[in-house]
Amino acid sequence: MNHLPLIIKREYLTKVKNKAFIVMTILSPIVLIALIATVAYLSQISNNKVRTIAILDESGLVTNAFKDTETTKYRFLTNIDLEAAKLLVNAQEDYGLLHIEKGNDVNYLKKHVKFYSEESPSLSVVTTLESKVEKSLTDVKLVQVGVDLDKIESAKIEVSIVQENFSGEKTSKVESIIKLAFGGAAGYLLFMFIIIYGNMIMRSVIEEKTSRVIEVIISSVKPMQLMLGKIIGTSLAGITQIIIWIILGGILTALVGVVFGIDMSQSPQKQVIEQSLVDQQLNGQIETILSGFYHLPLANLIIAFVLFFIAGYLLYSSMYAAIGAAVDNETDTQQFVFPILMPLVLSVYIGFFTVIEDPHGIVSTIFSFIPLTSPVVMLMRIPFGVPIWQQLLSLLLLIGSFLLTVWFAAKIYRVGILMYGKKPTYKELIKWIKY
Repeated sequence: MNHLPLIIKREYLTKVKNKAFIVMTILSPIVLIALIATVAYLSQISNNKVRTIAILDESGLVTNAFKDTETTKYRFLTNIDLEAAKLLVNAQEDYGLLHIEKGNDVNYLKKHVKFYSEESPSLSVVTTLESKVEKSLTDVKLVQVGVDLDKIESAKIEVSIVQENFSGEKTSKVESIIKLAFGGAAGYLLFMFIIIYGNMIMRSVIEEKTSRVIEVIISSVKPMQLMLGKIIGTSLAGITQIIIWIILGGILTALVGVVFGIDMSQSPQKQVIEQSLVDQQLNGQIETILSGFYHLPLANLIIAFVLFFIAGYLLYSSMYAAIGAAVDNETDTQQFVFPILMPLVLSVYIGFFTVIEDPHGIVSTIFSFIPLTSPVVMLMRIPFGVPIWQQLLSLLLLIGSFLLTVWFAAKIYRVGILMYGKKPTYKELIKWIKY
């Protein structure tokens, strides 16, 4: 009799009704949103803070370089010496004082620029001041040697290389970044899902084994059905948890924004992206950016993500189930878990450091066919355009490896699930497979 549906139902209900599972399902998005809200709030405060920097330019060569911005105001001091300027700035609690000594020799002035402040200044502020002073002094030096700055400015040529394949389809650098982001997110999500819920399967097997409950269950259920039931049931519980996280996280994000007036999108990364988009607009590339989203093979990406995600997770979860059956406690799992994690870590490394540079190279292609690394590497390659036959071949190899692994894992599971009091070795695991 096929007891697999009953086992799946039992495993699923056992997981979702567990108090720790319920608490973590509710608390995890709350804690995460609280952290994000805190960062957004602090960033908002930092962005709204206006710094006032006093400028004492005794040379008179760099004054025109400083223009007020939304976060930085410049106040120019005249007819005052350095010591009086320090006292004035300190009394008015300005952010700092930038002093350029008197002189016309640029080589002398570049070594006599100082910034005075009560506390250590921000690195970004100092870098901005340096760039402004450097540009002004460079322009002065060019004028001194007889160079016409207007001619230099008019002679500047900006080049934006148009990327286009041989079929006439245009692409852009931003489109490549979008592809990398999608592939990276898919690969990283699979990586985390395997680690989190693979360990959950392993702990579940160990718990039932040590409590001797498994001895009762195994009398009426085949080991193969029991292992598959645990894998599928735990996977469904994990999917349920993720769906709840997404829904609860979206609700909490909206509530935090409305109730506390915090812009959750305020972050340095957000500002960099927005600035990048503004730059692209100024260069007339906004249409290329938007078309990058439409040029992605969305249907292929979604289907491939589902298939590789499921097959990859089942492959690794069967290994975790076999490890749980072979040992008596979590301490003994380390020697077996490490070899399993190595291909996962390698696949992430290959994905981020090889696929981004050469998605169709030998290394990327080979590792996208190796079953232990293909779920991550192939998901990161697909956005860059992988022939369907390569995707199908990689998927077939992955499914075949899963079936073979399940067969081996079931043999270890069948023997190990009833073994107690002895720490297994790799040699003994091989013997169990031969039984």
